[in-house]
Amino acid sequence: MPRRAPIHIAAPVAEVRRAALEHLGAQPTTDGAGGLHVSPPTTPDPAIGVRLTCTPAGEGTLVRAETVGRLRIPFFAWFFRPLVAVAGRRMCRHAVDTLRHVCEGAPAPAPPAPVIGLPAVAFGPEQAALLATAAAAVAIVGFGSSLFGQLADPIGESFGVSDSRLTFALGLTRLGALIALFTTAFADRQGRRRMILLGVGACGVAAAVSGLAPNLAVFTVAQVFQRACLFTTGIVAGIAAIEEAPEGARAYAASMLALAGGLGFSLSVVLLPLADTGDDGWRIPYGVCALTILLLPAIASRLSETSRYVAVTERTEIARGRVRELVQSRYGHRFLLLAAIGFLTNVFNAPSSQLMNKYLTDERGFSNTSVAGFRAVTTAVPGLVGLLVGGRLAERFGRRPVAVSALLVATVTQMVFFLYGGSLMWFMSGASVLTSSAAGIALGTLDAELFPTELRGTSNGLLTIVNVCGSFAGLVLAGALPFDGVGRAIALLGVTSLVAA
Repeated sequence: MPRRAPIHIAAPVAEVRRAALEHLGAQPTTDGAGGLHVSPPTTPDPAIGVRLTCTPAGEGTLVRAETVGRLRIPFFAWFFRPLVAVAGRRMCRHAVDTLRHVCEGAPAPAPPAPVIGLPAVAFGPEQAALLATAAAAVAIVGFGSSLFGQLADPIGESFGVSDSRLTFALGLTRLGALIALFTTAFADRQGRRRMILLGVGACGVAAAVSGLAPNLAVFTVAQVFQRACLFTTGIVAGIAAIEEAPEGARAYAASMLALAGGLGFSLSVVLLPLADTGDDGWRIPYGVCALTILLLPAIASRLSETSRYVAVTERTEIARGRVRELVQSRYGHRFLLLAAIGFLTNVFNAPSSQLMNKYLTDERGFSNTSVAGFRAVTTAVPGLVGLLVGGRLAERFGRRPVAVSALLVATVTQMVFFLYGGSLMWFMSGASVLTSSAAGIALGTLDAELFPTELRGTSNGLLTIVNVCGSFAGLVLAGALPFDGVGRAIALLGVTSLVAA
């Protein structure tokens, strides 16, 4: 943690300490050293704070402000540590400037500037641990489920199947949503924690079967279950994170889960060059994914049930997870609206994401290694910025305006990507990833917020079924439309996403 040089303030120690207590909300430390502790409002771990040490210096006071504490976030402390260090430096500077304002009459300091990547409001220790653990689970299933799309071309060549059969197999994997419909409904009856752990464990098993599959039929069946793991864990983890997030940080929680899913996707891109090692090189990434089952005990030991769900289970008069309660209640029109949006957007999104690598290799002459480089450049940074900025914009301006505007831009830029090559293709892909990430955060938050705790798993499971129907329709249409290659077919399907926006 950073250690700053002491600052001289022209006021006695007692006056400086009183100013810290009254204007910074400082509390005396418990170590008996006479220091003061100030808790920054936006760090993801309340154990992190600013320590003020006041020592006499003639008629004035030397004040040392330093960031103290240890980050206790499971799995992702490495991500938050540099962000917290930046927030700590800003908080130290603000604390000293505030004391100068009160004790010396200096100009009042502006509030510390927010750090992109940290929440706007503080998380409790249990809330932070649940969000981080749920994010780890999402990263694992995101990695496993993205492998088919990344490796579609070498998988098709290995099994000797045509493009139409391969796209049909990709579409069939969406049947995993039928399995997820039951598992997500069970999350309303049996709890969020149990279903998340089931998804993570089954993901490793499905990856192992996929990597050893002797033909496309066995591989496709395994991928149906792989996709079910993604739907189950992604939906239930998203519900758990939003339920446990403090007010004003729900979109942030959703963005962190999406960022974790992007991390899993990025790992699949990093391993893509392994497909160039031989005819069966695509099996190696599936073996790596199978090993993630070894992380299940660590996730289980850190994942707790959400407090909202526990509270609902104690109320016996509430019916949990009943479809009738969703369709016949006041939530029916909300469900229909979100279902229509999900279907139309996925008609375009599914072939756009699943067949992008095939488009790059077949129509733009990329190798698998070149595809990995392209995806790294156009996905990593734009996706990160889109998730973080999208979450903040959704909290500030509302979910709907962010979703509509971002979805429009994302669709148009992605349509252009599938129509033109050259440098324009790189720019359009990055812009589409950035804006689609922001749109996904806004829409994903709505999916959970518009339904009560006892119906969130069921409603999101049914919405997933509708989304999968759209995905299947899009993949089949992309392979069936009479165009030379998939690029123009996918671009044409973008019209459905524009209608949804």
